[in-house]
Amino acid sequence: MLRYYGKDLLDWHRGELSSRRLQVLVKHLPRESSVNRELFGEAADWSVTDHLLAATVDHLAAANWMFASVNSEEDADPLDAPEPVPRPDGKPLRGDAGPDEDGPDTGGEAVRAAEPAPSPQQLVRFFG
Repeated sequence: MLRYYGKDLLDWHRGELSSRRLQVLVKHLPRESSVNRELFGEAADWSVTDHLLAATVDHLAAANWMFASVNSEEDADPLDAPEPVPRPDGKPLRGDAGPDEDGPDTGGEAVRAAEPAPSPQQLVRFFG
């Protein structure tokens, strides 16, 4: 039951708790609350830090894979690309959409938005 400062949800029925206050209390429940777990599932357990750590692991794995691929012998079999850390929403990372999904098949490589290359003047201005 929703408890706040020694009171409970029955205070709303008694008229001691306004609907607006009840809405604010429910909206700002802690991430680990039963309501948030019911609404958002496993995603309720992931904080910003958890998402950043998963991204860090993915980037380190990709960097190690690239290093090993570049420094392997030419006649060796190509190494398999690393699998990303599973996220709670289950959606593929940007650029990992297969041919049947909403994006083009990129072979599992991340896709960077098409940006124009910087001009020489912009590079000189940036690097000084």
